[in-house]
Order: sequence, then C-alpha cells, then structure tokens
Amino acid sequence: MALSIPFANTYAHLPERLFARLAPTPVSAPRLLQLNLPLAEALGLDPAALASLDGVAMLAGNLVPPGADPIAQAYAGHQFGHFNPQLGDGRAILLGEVIAHDGQPRDLQLKGSGPTPWSRGGDGRAAIGPVLREYLISEAMHALGIPTTRSLAAVASGDEVFREVPVWGAVLTRVASSHLRVGTFQYFAARRDTEALATLVDYALARHYPGAEGAAGLLAAVVARQAALVARWMLVGFIHGVMNTDNCAISGETIDYGPCAFMDAYDPNTVFSSIDRAGRYRYGHQPRIVQWNLARLAEALLPLLSDDEDQAVSQAQDILAGFADHFQAAWRTGLNAKLGLHTVRDGDEALVQEFLQAMTEAKADFTLSFRHLAAAAGGDATALRDQFLGTAALDAWLPRWHARLAAEPMPERQQAMLHTNPAVIPRNHLVEEALAAAAERDDLKPFEALLAVLRSPFAPPADPRYALPAADGMPGYQTFCGT
Repeated sequence: MALSIPFANTYAHLPERLFARLAPTPVSAPRLLQLNLPLAEALGLDPAALASLDGVAMLAGNLVPPGADPIAQAYAGHQFGHFNPQLGDGRAILLGEVIAHDGQPRDLQLKGSGPTPWSRGGDGRAAIGPVLREYLISEAMHALGIPTTRSLAAVASGDEVFREVPVWGAVLTRVASSHLRVGTFQYFAARRDTEALATLVDYALARHYPGAEGAAGLLAAVVARQAALVARWMLVGFIHGVMNTDNCAISGETIDYGPCAFMDAYDPNTVFSSIDRAGRYRYGHQPRIVQWNLARLAEALLPLLSDDEDQAVSQAQDILAGFADHFQAAWRTGLNAKLGLHTVRDGDEALVQEFLQAMTEAKADFTLSFRHLAAAAGGDATALRDQFLGTAALDAWLPRWHARLAAEPMPERQQAMLHTNPAVIPRNHLVEEALAAAAERDDLKPFEALLAVLRSPFAPPADPRYALPAADGMPGYQTFCGT
C-alpha cells in the first residue's frame, strides 16, 4: 500500500530561527504497537498504508515521507517556577501538518525520535511505558470531551533506552492542533526578538483564533480557552502533574502527559508526580497555575501590546483579570451539571462546596460519588452512601440537594447526569497493570482492553472492575516523567 500524506508545512515556512531543520534518527527494528484507526480516518489518512512497511518506517522515524519537512521547534519555559531560556523539542520532530476532514490543520509529530539541538545531553528517545501512557490517557481525555492532543500510533523501536535501568524504546506519533506553547513566545521574548514575536502572534491568530486581532486579541482568546480547559480537568479529577509553561498550549489543548493521573478519593491536595515535592501542581492549585502561566505569556507579549510600557502592563492586567470569571463560569456550570442542575442560582456554590467537603472528610471516590448521584436523584442513595466512610455530612446535605432539584424540574435528569458523570476513568492501578504487561512482557491485551473501555467512558463497563478504584487505595502512588 503506497504511503501518501498531503503535508502543508506552514510552520516550516516561517523564519528558520523558530526551529531547527533535521530528520528523525532511525531506530533498529520498528514494530507497530498501536494504530489509532478512528483518528487516522479523521485525518484523511489510509490506515492500511500507515500499517504497511513504509508506514511503520515513517512512524518510527526511519523514513521521511514525500512532502514532509521535518523540524524541531524552539521554545523556552518556566519549569516549577524557574525560567529556562532554551528548552525546545529535545526528543521530538514535527513532520508537518495535514488537513483533517473538519478542514483544520493538525500537526504530526514524532516523540522519541532522537536527539535534536535542544536535547541538552539527553538521548532524544522515549520508553514504551511513557509512550503507551500518553496514548492511553490522551485517548481517554478525548472520549471525555476534553480538548487534547491525541496519539496516532505507537511503534516499538527495538532499541534499549537507559533511564534508572535499561528499558525498551518506542516512538509516539502525536497529533495536535499545533505545538505552539506559552514557552514558544517566551523563547523570543527572552531574546528581545520582537519581529519573531509578531510573526508568532500572526501565525497563532490565523491558525487558532482568526476572529481575534493583535497580541491583545490572542492573549484574551488564550485566557478564555485555558480557563475552560482547566475547569474541564477539574471536573473529572485530572491532575496534569507538570504544568510548566512549555506544557501550556496556545490552542487550549491538553499537552504532554508525563506524570499525569486521575484522582480516586477526593482531596484538593492530591499530588502524584514524584518530582512535585512541594505540591505546586496539586489538583486544587491547577487553576492558579494556569493563571500564572498566562501571566508569563502576557509578559512575553508586552512589547506588542503598546510602545508605552505602563499602558501595555495595564492592558495585560485587564485581560488576565478575566481569567477568574471565565474559570468560575465553566467550573460552576460544570459542577451544577454534575449535580443534575441546568442553571446556576444563588446558593448553588455553597451546595457544591458542602458536597465536596463531605467527600473530602469521608475520603469518598470522586468519580463514583458523582456517578451515583444519578440514582440518588431518583431516590436511591444506597450506592452513593457506600462511597462515604460515615454518612452524617452526606445525610445532612441530601435534603438540601433534593430541595434544589425540586426547584428546577428537568425531564430526563438522571440520563443527563449519566452522560455528564463518567462511569470509568483511567484508574491508576489499571493503567499501571496495562503498562507493565506491555513493557515487561510484550503483552498488549490488558492495554487494549482498558483502551476499549475508556473510549466509552459514560457507559457502565461489562467488567465492573474497570469502574472501581484499587482495593487498597494505592497509598503513596507516584507517577514519573519518563525522560
């Protein structure tokens, strides 16, 4: 089957100081692990061609297909609050862009494709476990309706990579609306390259926000998009784990699934990342971190907002001040929907906070507690009570909630709640089991079974274990970056 991909390469046509032009580094024995058939078809790509020898060679970085113009992108970033002026794609190569069936361009990027000028001494490779984690979680996020980069394919390299111990390598093909990050703008702001900043603004507006104008329009659009995104994370208990400015996409998509995880028992201070020792990126702190990241974007754009520095700062502050309203609107609307309410009324915020506080005190499972509210709305709170270690707070809350439901009659309320509150999320113990089977025993059956369940997150799984947290709660569970 002939491999033919109509690449656009618009980013590669920008000034060359925005990237480095180079080809991926070949691997020794590429083998296809996963191919995302629905995504391939949505991109207008032939799955059979992608699964062919030439297709797998391309997905591994061994073959640069006709029309591609591979580059590594330049960017900087604040990592855990500390600025690094030169990060860039240290292990990723952008092959180019394709136009999907919806008419929008999508980046095709190989992650784990070898060293680049920004590798900083690293090997530029990725291991099977982290590659499959990103594939699994990004597809779960997509199924939950959360804006995200996606994974087109995972290919085993046949080569060992060295982390704490030798592990087998892999290459992920990541699909994104673009790979423009807050850190992309920071890179050129740090170099006082106003011309490159202006080029990036024009490019970002044309690609993502054609209705906005200038740097102010871009900043306002990104603020609104990022506020809505982090609210969506919070509504499903997702913790990104490494919310550095180089992992904050201008498009408003979730990007870079390193030490991410989903919360089981509700606790706003939940942290999973092994390197987040101070809890900077804990669950409940994520909105503040997104706002902080957006302030760094505003700083980078100041020269384009106004020639008068004071006026530029004032304009940026006014735009950033809108973040709270955008976030609160998305958060409160989303939480009310999870509670079975269609509108937001006075007193709802207190009602929500009382429920969350009861969950915190009882160590109730976040996903299952909201899921079982549907049955409770119909008068059967048995499954909901089973989530709580002690039900005094819940029992005090339920009559107030039922009174609020009665004040807003809704046809098909329970069905709406079941389509809002997922039955399954990527449970940490199941994710680890699937990744271990694939990486250590070359057994992809647990991964594929879990992936199939996660692609229908609002449907009760045939096997109920996919909906349940680990029996022991996984005390001390940690996630790792994999780099």
